[in-house]
Amino acid sequence: MRLGCRETGDRDGTPVVLLHGSGSSAGTWDRFAARLTGCRAIAIDLRGHASSARTRRYALDSIRDDVLGLLEALDLRDAVLIGHSVGGYAALAAALAEPERITRLVLEDLAAPPKAPGPATRINPAQAIGAMASILGRGRDYQLRAVASILRQLSRPDPAWWARLGEVVQPALILSGGTTSCIPPQRLAEVTAAMPGARLATIPVGHRVHSLAPAEFADEVLAFLAEPASLTAPGNAWPAPASVTAPGNAQPAPVTAPGDAGPASVTRPGNAGPSTKRAETTVAAFGADRPAPIAEAA
Repeated sequence: MRLGCRETGDRDGTPVVLLHGSGSSAGTWDRFAARLTGCRAIAIDLRGHASSARTRRYALDSIRDDVLGLLEALDLRDAVLIGHSVGGYAALAAALAEPERITRLVLEDLAAPPKAPGPATRINPAQAIGAMASILGRGRDYQLRAVASILRQLSRPDPAWWARLGEVVQPALILSGGTTSCIPPQRLAEVTAAMPGARLATIPVGHRVHSLAPAEFADEVLAFLAEPASLTAPGNAWPAPASVTAPGNAQPAPVTAPGDAGPASVTRPGNAGPSTKRAETTVAAFGADRPAPIAEAA
């Protein structure tokens, strides 16, 4: 599987892997990556998106395996995973599969599946349609089948997913976009309560928090990453959930796209465990000297 990624920052710094939501691309993180001083920021295009390969398979576990394959291919240890929506789902799944590689999680408006069937557990349809309209209204650089498959899987109740949340060993910051998001805030509160080392913060601007409130998002995340490990270890008492006031109409204007620094690839085989084998992952890295146009999605 060939994955495109944008790498910036200090190659000897803490690796921070950035995972976008469906219908978006690695470029959505350029503005935030610029604030990761002293870190090695690696933003990847999910399979079926932007510079990554199109495929016939978009199972959620394959996206998880792509993340694990990238960690293996780049020999990343003690990594921080930051994911938006389905990117958060993949980050959490990777942390459960190979916890020794990952130190912290930031899950922005995590695409958490419902626990059980019923209207109370469904994603708000009007808000979901609005999120999809924002995807389709931009220049499309992804396979539509990929987005449809991901959203279909995430809409199915998954009690087994919920049952494993107590196994997460990494400290986690969970960010909610509030009541205007297509992800129900109550669902994220339940996820936070189920994870031993998680805390919840709300920035009430909707689903695309890092885009619609970039300064507030960065401040919240950077403060979490700066906390001593002893304060963020699972089992410690967290402060009460935070709520950050942020303007709902603060959409940043698109900025100039970067030039391509020329791909350089590294390939290593992945292995998800004794009984399963991941497909070989090829990582094609390209620079991001300037931010790319912002095009985020659900």
